[in-house]
Amino acid sequence: MSTMTRLSSVPYTGPAPTNRNPYVPHNAEAFDRRGAEIRRTKGLEGLDQELGQDLPTFRVDRADIVGVLRTLHDDPSLQFILPLDLFGVDYPNRDGGERFDVVYQLYSFENNERVRLKVRTDEQTPVPSSYPVYRGFEWFEREAYDLYGIRFEGHPDLRRILTHEAFQGHALRKDYDPALRWILTEKDISRIVPKLAIEPEDTEFERVTLNLGPSHPATHGTLRIVVTLDGETIVGADTEIGYLHRCFEKMAETHTWQQVIPFTDRLNYMSAIINNVGYCMTVEKLLGIKAPERAEYILLVLSELMRIADHLVCIGTNMVDIGALTNFWYLFQPREEIYGLVEACCGARLLPSYTRIGGLAVDAPPDFIEKARRLVEMIPRYVGDAEKLLTKNRIFRERMEGTGVISKEDAINWGFTGPCLRASGVPHDIRKASPYLGYETYDFDIPVAYEGDNYARYLVRLEEIRQSLRILKQALDRGMPEGPVIVDDPYVALPPKEKVYNEMESLIYHFKLIMHGIQPPVGETYFQVEGGNGELGFYVVSDGTKNPYRVRVRPPCFAIYQAFRQMITGGQIADVIATLGTVNIIAGELDR
Repeated sequence: MSTMTRLSSVPYTGPAPTNRNPYVPHNAEAFDRRGAEIRRTKGLEGLDQELGQDLPTFRVDRADIVGVLRTLHDDPSLQFILPLDLFGVDYPNRDGGERFDVVYQLYSFENNERVRLKVRTDEQTPVPSSYPVYRGFEWFEREAYDLYGIRFEGHPDLRRILTHEAFQGHALRKDYDPALRWILTEKDISRIVPKLAIEPEDTEFERVTLNLGPSHPATHGTLRIVVTLDGETIVGADTEIGYLHRCFEKMAETHTWQQVIPFTDRLNYMSAIINNVGYCMTVEKLLGIKAPERAEYILLVLSELMRIADHLVCIGTNMVDIGALTNFWYLFQPREEIYGLVEACCGARLLPSYTRIGGLAVDAPPDFIEKARRLVEMIPRYVGDAEKLLTKNRIFRERMEGTGVISKEDAINWGFTGPCLRASGVPHDIRKASPYLGYETYDFDIPVAYEGDNYARYLVRLEEIRQSLRILKQALDRGMPEGPVIVDDPYVALPPKEKVYNEMESLIYHFKLIMHGIQPPVGETYFQVEGGNGELGFYVVSDGTKNPYRVRVRPPCFAIYQAFRQMITGGQIADVIATLGTVNIIAGELDR
């Protein structure tokens, strides 16, 4: 039984006119059994387990949360050492007055499993900060404070993060009017003074505080970095984000489930289709449906091409920022060709919105395989040319090796995933750990480097391009399956036009879907895909209506960028831009 059904004030009114039954996750009994095993661990015996969820899920008293997190982190049989996500959900009319759920999601590399914790609180009562156990929850707690007003006792720097200081209220509360706007004037701009992480030595240099961005060309108008310098050495640093914040999660609550898809395009716009896939597969999981085999095949091919394009842009623009323009032209040519294939499929390039819940908007063009094969054959030449210019280039290596270093232990504790985690020595990839779209049937490797520096991140992304090409070659050799590209379910997909014009039932289904939208069953679920920058996950809550009750996205950039201060402190000012490029911060995903 879901949280919404059992515990929230939103009433479950029984089956809707469509096909709504309470959400029963696949394999829920197995997760319940695993949850019971976890509860038998010393220190976790008192946890209140929620049954019937898609993950082992526990309700924890506020006062106990830090101890429970520490046990989950430290116990040798559990080792939930990766902090994945922390966010709020608002149930304002719930009995007892504790309107907020603070949701924690953790991952164990050892057991390849996830766990979810929920803590209830209200506007006044603070929750003990999880920062002493997971540094990676620092910014997530600030976000929950900013958007819900949830306070975290013991947090080292609890202040707004996505909205500005002149913002009034908390945008993700259910009683907050989404039409409200608050203007930021010059007097309200944050005055950031970095804390010194390194005590400067007594040198001839005067200490200087320098502002980088958001107008700096390498910060692309969306990132602000403030550094304190002793000569050219950074002795303190801080960052400010939110310049591109549009509160995607609030907008999702005011639109139908299908209308959310274009918003997901704007997250990581370098590989938008992967975002679409992640969101749609989450809702499909809630609906208990699966896209047709042909649609999954097309999505796998496009996802890998998007991943290649994402890495090409990352490497190419990073080289521009540090003064190596030639590579940009080598790497942008195949990227443009990839967008040509996306355009042939749906008519759009950067922001395609090609997916639908249950499949695709339209079928791929007849020459899809030929065009994709041409890309697979041409991309290695461009990548090889760029590699010849870079990999053994002495100037490039001296800029990249030993700079922007983050250790394996720190990368995990900060919540890194994706290429940045793999470049610090952790061979973790969602396509292997929790396969989707049929990835388990393909033969490919997970590239890993161990140095954790800018050069390691470059090498990992370069090799990942080759591994994506390897997957694509296998897929193209298999050929595209026959069949439809959208589910044959009148509660999810619009009937074909010819049926709407000639059959009364089809006309009714068409009308109901347009007017009432898809209405998933009451419940909540989480699903994750391997995005260009790591684990891209969506947590959704449905109250059975046409609009999502809650959509939460787990943005990989957010976890990575919070460690940026540590990565650049102690280094040279000139290395900041190189490091910013290799961690590949996408502002749409970071700020949402």
